[in-house]
This record gives sequence, C-alpha cells and structure tokens, in this order.
Amino acid sequence: MNVDLNPEQEQLRDAVRALGRRYGHDYFVAKAKSGGHTTELWSEAGRLGYLGVNIPTEYGGGGGGITDLAIVCEELAAAGCPLLLLVVSPAIAATVINRHGTEAQRKRYLPGLADGSQKIVFAITEPEAGSNFHRLGTVARRDGDDWLVSGRKCYISGVDEADHVLVVARTEDSSTGKLKPALFVVPTDAPGLTRSKLDMEIVSPENQFLLYLDDVRLPADALVGESVDAGLPALFAGLNPERITVAAMGAGTGRYAIERASSYTATRTVWGGRSIGSHQGVSHPLAHAAVQVELARLMIYKAATLYDAGRDLEAGVAGNMAKYAAGEAAALAVDTAVQALGGAGMTTEYGVATLLGAVRAGRIAPVSREMILNFVAQHVLGQEKSY
Repeated sequence: MNVDLNPEQEQLRDAVRALGRRYGHDYFVAKAKSGGHTTELWSEAGRLGYLGVNIPTEYGGGGGGITDLAIVCEELAAAGCPLLLLVVSPAIAATVINRHGTEAQRKRYLPGLADGSQKIVFAITEPEAGSNFHRLGTVARRDGDDWLVSGRKCYISGVDEADHVLVVARTEDSSTGKLKPALFVVPTDAPGLTRSKLDMEIVSPENQFLLYLDDVRLPADALVGESVDAGLPALFAGLNPERITVAAMGAGTGRYAIERASSYTATRTVWGGRSIGSHQGVSHPLAHAAVQVELARLMIYKAATLYDAGRDLEAGVAGNMAKYAAGEAAALAVDTAVQALGGAGMTTEYGVATLLGAVRAGRIAPVSREMILNFVAQHVLGQEKSY
C-alpha cells in the first residue's frame, strides 16, 4: 500500500496549511468566544477551491475524493482551526446529494457547496433515539404532491449558518406499511421549522441546536433521490465520509496540541538551565501521544483510500477504526499538552486547554467509542450482537 500522497495532494496540503496558519487558533478562539463565526476563513477556503475538493468538476468542484477533503480537515485543524462544518456540509451533504440526489438536485446544491456560498447541515440525532435510524420519531407523510415532516432533532451543528438542513425522517413503505428512512432538504427558514440553541461546554464558533419540525411542508423535489427507496443508501453514503473527516480533524487537532507543547517544552528552562523537555517525564508522554496520532493518521488515509476506490464495506471498517483511533489520540494529545505546559496549559493564551471540550466530544460524536467497539466486535471478530 502506497502511503505517499500524490503531487497534487501534497500541494493541497501545503496550501491549506498556509491558509490555516494565516488565521490560526487565536482567530478561531476569538470568534468562538465572541459568538461569531469563521466566515472569513470559510469564504476564503471556498474561493480557493478547498471546500469543494471532493465535488465533481462539472458542479464546480475539484473532482477529487474524500482523501482530499480529509487533507483539508486535518491541515486546518493542525493550524488550530478545526472546522466542524467541513464534516457536515462538504463531507456528508455533498456526498449524499452527489451520489444519490437527482440531477436537478446536484445542479441546484453542489456548486454552492463547492464554493462555500451555501451550507447544508445534517439532522439525524434525536432526543430519544440518538442516531438509531430504526427508532427515529421524525416522520414524513404525503399530502397531495407535497410532504409534511414532523419531529425533533438534537445536537444539530451550524443551523444558524446554513441555508438548508438535510433531515433524516421515516416514511411509510406502501407495500409493507413499515417505516423506512428518507432524506429531505429543508430550508432553514421553512415555516414550521424552529430551533433552540444548546449551551455547550465546548470552545467552538459552530453552535449546536435542537430542531422542532411541526408539519413542515415541502415540495416533492425536497426528497433526496427519485423515490423513497434512495433513503437508506443515501443515509449510509454519508456515514463513511463523516467518520473519515471527523477523524482527520481529530488528528490535526492532536498535531496542533503536540506542536504547541513541544515548542514550549523545548525552550522552557527551570532548575539548572536545562529545558523541561530534556526530562523523560515530560518528553515521553508527548512522544507517546505523537505515536498515537501518527498511527491514527495511517488508518485515516487507509480508510479514505478505500472509500475513494469504491470499496465501501472495507472503508466502513477502516473508517470506524480511524474515528476510534483519532478520537482517543486527539484527547490524549491535548490532555498531555496541557499537563506539559503546567499552569500555562490552562490559559487561553497558550491555546491548548481551549480544545479540551472538543476532543472529549470527539470520543462521543458522531458515534461513540463504545458503538465502534461493538461494530468491530461484531463485523471483524464475528461476535454475537450485544444490543
């Protein structure tokens, strides 16, 4: 297996790294603490083509794959700007619409997703059902040619920044009477759609919301795909890119934390003039964290390569493993960095404690570490399903 990026991907990595460093973690934190959004960074990334690297060229994108988008996610995070909406809009929404939407939907939505002029967020999680689509309470029913959608969603990222939200609902199968998943593109200003901001202990410019859908009326073409039969494959189409890009963001965050801590420990001197990094009690934990981040990166790019090769089943296993590994590695890296910096690690100035909430959430969302272990036990180790 070739672990090297191709020349175009290396150029992309260098260019995105340079963009991220021009903004940096101070910019990211200032936006988060003021209640603002990273609009300038997002717009520039879109203008430069980085948001649409995985979107086909005929719709204004770069014609690359999830590997390219993972590079963008990782390098912006490694510069201290982990943008969650990269996962939600280009990775999930663009992939779902490109692979399973109608041609009219691709023409309508993909160009704006590619240049950053519009965002589509994703709504699956519910207060009672979590992400278990078999138990989702949000239901869509026919009303003439229209659809009426009702239900509740929670932990929905970036609704206040988006033009549309991709809602996972359940519709009745006319042949069996059973409910089956379907996806709908819902304008965020649609009558009957209201939202409530969730207060989170995470330093992020991207907010989380509860959504309430009360008989939201949608035209027939709001349904993703030609029929409700597209719902299940469309839903699964977004899961692997989600896991891969979340993992890439986590690995980038881990790299950022280790770099900040290493720079500090290499120059901080106490008790005799030697740097604190010369002591193994300081350097070994950082080295251990660096190893874990690098191992996670290898699995991330393995998963992305498999996905881009169309090997979806293998990419599903690797993507889950990558997400698990990166979530653990990022949390370890940030915690180790805080410890290495001592009191300075808890200050906003040194820029590592500001990431504690985000990396802890990365072990929970978008799928918990325990559910990934269940997946690996069942699908890799052949164990009986435990739930």
